[in-house]
Amino acid sequence: MDPEPPDRTGRRIRVRGLVQGVGFRPHVWRLAQDRGLTGSVRNDGGGVEIDAWGGEAQLDAFLAELCEKAPPLARIDSVSWSGLAGPAPDAAFEIAESAGGAVSTGVVPDAAVCPACLADVSDPDNRRFGYAFTNCTHCGPRLSIVRAIPYDRANTSMDAFPMCDDCRSEYEDPADRRFHAQPNACPKCGPRLWLEDRTGPVACKAPLEEAARRLKAGQIVAVKGIGGFHLACDARNEKAVAELRLRKRRPAKPLALMAADLAGIRAYCRVSPEEQTALSSPAAPIVLLRMDGKHLAPSLAPGQDQLGFMLPYTPLHHQLLKETSGPLVFTSGNLSDEPQATANDDARTRLTGIADLWLMHDRDIVNRLDDSVVRVNTTGPQVLRRARGFAPAPIVLPEAFAEAAPVLAMGGELKSAFCLLKDGQAILSQHLGDLEEAATHAEYRQTLALYRQIYRHDPKIIAVDQHPDYLSSQWGEALARESGVRVVSVQHHHAHLAACLAGNHLAPGEERTLGLVLDGLGLGADGTIWGGEILLGDYRGFDRKGHFLPVALPGGTRAIREPWRNLAAHLMTAFGPAYLEQVPDGPLAAALRAKPLPVLDKMISSGLNAPLTSSAGRLFDAVAAALGVCFEIQDYEGHAGMALECLARPFIASETGYPVALSDSENAVISWEPLWQSLLSDVAAGVETGRIAARFHLGLIRGLTDMVAAIGASCGVGRVALSGGVMQNQILHEGLTRNLEKVGLEVLTHGLVPANDGGLALGQAVIAASGSGPTG
Repeated sequence: MDPEPPDRTGRRIRVRGLVQGVGFRPHVWRLAQDRGLTGSVRNDGGGVEIDAWGGEAQLDAFLAELCEKAPPLARIDSVSWSGLAGPAPDAAFEIAESAGGAVSTGVVPDAAVCPACLADVSDPDNRRFGYAFTNCTHCGPRLSIVRAIPYDRANTSMDAFPMCDDCRSEYEDPADRRFHAQPNACPKCGPRLWLEDRTGPVACKAPLEEAARRLKAGQIVAVKGIGGFHLACDARNEKAVAELRLRKRRPAKPLALMAADLAGIRAYCRVSPEEQTALSSPAAPIVLLRMDGKHLAPSLAPGQDQLGFMLPYTPLHHQLLKETSGPLVFTSGNLSDEPQATANDDARTRLTGIADLWLMHDRDIVNRLDDSVVRVNTTGPQVLRRARGFAPAPIVLPEAFAEAAPVLAMGGELKSAFCLLKDGQAILSQHLGDLEEAATHAEYRQTLALYRQIYRHDPKIIAVDQHPDYLSSQWGEALARESGVRVVSVQHHHAHLAACLAGNHLAPGEERTLGLVLDGLGLGADGTIWGGEILLGDYRGFDRKGHFLPVALPGGTRAIREPWRNLAAHLMTAFGPAYLEQVPDGPLAAALRAKPLPVLDKMISSGLNAPLTSSAGRLFDAVAAALGVCFEIQDYEGHAGMALECLARPFIASETGYPVALSDSENAVISWEPLWQSLLSDVAAGVETGRIAARFHLGLIRGLTDMVAAIGASCGVGRVALSGGVMQNQILHEGLTRNLEKVGLEVLTHGLVPANDGGLALGQAVIAASGSGPTG
């Protein structure tokens, strides 16, 4: 403790950020005790308020330590203070009751088990030895267990487990790291584990050990975690993995993996220091890593050179991985395209026929949380799916948004997430999935209702995608009619651009930027389908400065599933009705001739069920089909593009790109006839498919760099934002960043908000808050 100062002064200190439910008040209390300060700390509607008296030097040191020694889950956005008049209190520093009734600063994300709790679980002399639900204020479930506000035990699924005397003592002691840890529990009073098979409960003394034994024997186990059920099997056992794929009806999409520790991951993949940091963070996401080392089951990620690994993030997972002594598949507990099961009865019903065994517990999962997915690029970590560990942490917006009217942004149709904008912050929900699935749509609406209650959000504006058929747009319109608030309809690609601008904290009035937005499909401002766009815009509006040459989408949504349709359409656009004459004899020509091309050609010529689109995603599909990759069908969104990227990677450093055609008109168009001529020539010459894939990527990168640089020069703009789902292609993302920087442009990319439609709602929200309507 510091020596008693001769003169004591007072300061009222305001701390804003993620500072509630993370052990921040006991952190303040301990620092104040150490510095000999008097006063109090309390939660209130704005964060944490501290009244502290002491010497000037003591108070300065106390302020510095507030940030330097903050608890692991805290995020301090700002600290400010003003002087306090009056005498210093004589009593010791105390933790006071929350001010102003219920606190309304939200809920922090669920967090991976901390080292201290893991040590408790591993210590035979500790009362929590082997306990699968051990947690403290530094870790454990948060959003996944919340039913309502304020965030206290009575409003979580832990209300079913009254604390024993020992847990209650920890909970009430400010010196204990479990002080006010709402999920606090132990074997005596908390949730319990058990096993079931298809006939009912399985009698065993150690459910975790029995589950591990069954996994090693090749069985498939449904494991109830924090945010939902997973389906687990031995990742080294090809028979088990193939059986899981068959039962789950997931023929090709890569499966996520969990390993006991970093050494267990490094046995199979390269791990950079930045990737290690992401894996070991409290968010504990799936991180995409390059295969390198020993081999696992071949069907884990067919046609890919990366694996998605995560580390255990609960004591349950740590113990299960320790017992199995090898990596496990940990994929979502569902049939393909359905939402993940969360309730015990639902898992028993929906996972029958998939799982051989269920590892169950009796703590309810209130809010489903899929595993987040991250990849580390040369530009830094990029969140591809934002869910467990990241949501619902607020995104701090530029100061100008502090006075904006509250906005509810509904997001898109696929990879749906919504966004609440209020008081200068954006709350982006966890990934909820594709709204075409009825159960996902119902959950979307339930989750939205919960968020509005948690954050006391009463929107004055509702922002929706311009596409009238999106269920999110229809629901937003209905909510607006019900509440009498204004609707702002936002163009899809403008929202992508704005999300990147907001994610990079660009202030209104300073954010005029070129946006290179590459994705699958989105309704354009002219009523056609866009997807390969160069926009010049800001939060308030945009102009379309360039785009991919529009190509027919024969069969509409069928063409998204069947890449050969896009190939035929691209070839017809490039070469005209006699396009088959340009295709060299061989497997490709034979495969095309086996298709009903006369019918397809007529659809394209007449425009019947063949809308034009500038989609970048469909270009990738067409090129993949030309190389025999996913020619007939792609089993999941992005399948063809991901396979094409994987083929190209080994040859990128040694190849030169195909030519493309750039128009010099005011509204620039990039077209593909020279690319297709060169590509088909290479096919005829028997050039390796990986080299062709690399030449395609490099040609696209060079063509887009030239196009963006020319538009930037003509408009006097020196900054470009990269967005859209196709920007998750690592070769494209890193190649464009590197080349655009070489020609003198500042490049903005996505970090904590996905470049795909999972970040769309953030863009919609900041556009609506800026007073924008649809422009183009």
